[in-house]
Amino acid sequence: MIDARILPMQRVVLNVPARWLAGRGAGADAISLVGFGVGVLAVLAVAAGIWWLAAVLIGVNRIMDGLDGAVARINGPTDRGAFLDITLDFLFYALIPVGFALHDPVQNALPAAILIAAFVGTGSSFLAYATIAAKRGKAASAFPQKGIYYLGGLTEGGETIAVFLAMCIFPQSFALLAYIFAAACAVTTALRWRMGWTAFR
Repeated sequence: MIDARILPMQRVVLNVPARWLAGRGAGADAISLVGFGVGVLAVLAVAAGIWWLAAVLIGVNRIMDGLDGAVARINGPTDRGAFLDITLDFLFYALIPVGFALHDPVQNALPAAILIAAFVGTGSSFLAYATIAAKRGKAASAFPQKGIYYLGGLTEGGETIAVFLAMCIFPQSFALLAYIFAAACAVTTALRWRMGWTAFR
């Protein structure tokens, strides 16, 4: 819901470090992979209950997720880069709830499972819509810089990261936050189903 507003500001902020990295030979794909590695470390920090470190690593992961796109725009975007970006993002989103489940299986396993199932709904509807939209030659006017058709919704990347950070700040409220966000994801999925039903009939 807020990604279209955040992305222009993000591009301005990341332009200078992206040019510095590109000038030293850093590739967008390498940044994506390193960023995902940082995300895996965030999951381990969550599982260990080191909340401040988990929050920092989640933030670094998201900065690197923005940097890979900024470097790609400098060096030239590729289909492999767009593929890596979206697949690694979706896996990272699913792994954070796993970290909470590992930290406290008794309290967190069920809400984590429900949140991951909700992510499957948003992710599958996102990718299915993008695939058919690309087949029909459609472009997302709100996200012209994206490597694939980017379908917005109530729960996008910005909201997801905000909820993850809130979970790290208030880990005792993980279950409540997970249930609330899963419900919001369900609304997003239903709206995307409706959009696909209408757009592709």
